[in-house]
Amino acid sequence: MPVLHLAPGVAIDEDEIVFTMIRAQGAGGQNVNKVSSAVHLRFDLGASSLPQAWKEALMQKADRRISSAGVVVIKAQAYRSQEKNRADALERLTALLASVAEPPKPRKPTRPTKGSQQRRLQRKVRHGEVKRMRGRVSED
Repeated sequence: MPVLHLAPGVAIDEDEIVFTMIRAQGAGGQNVNKVSSAVHLRFDLGASSLPQAWKEALMQKADRRISSAGVVVIKAQAYRSQEKNRADALERLTALLASVAEPPKPRKPTRPTKGSQQRRLQRKVRHGEVKRMRGRVSED
């Protein structure tokens, strides 16, 4: 049964995602010390059913959540309940995968306008004059 529907024809099965329950960090009193409410989500890109183009795009992404071995690790500990942390981890995984779902728009090269070129040259002249005025004062 698919857990996440990412795009038409692209879904992730529940057995591809590994959840590990751990104790949350930080202050919180007795609840934090007793209950394993934080969630570690692990998703192996190489063994997943994602399209090859998505896998390659994710591996090229400079994201610290993706290891060099191609495993996505997301730690969710914002909430006090496991269910909310699990849902938060799944949302963050979905957002990460959606970021590569659509290829980036190609950049169209543009030229600077005539006015922007003139303003840049005027700033350069003004700055040069300021620097020239910093020199020694001649006593003629």
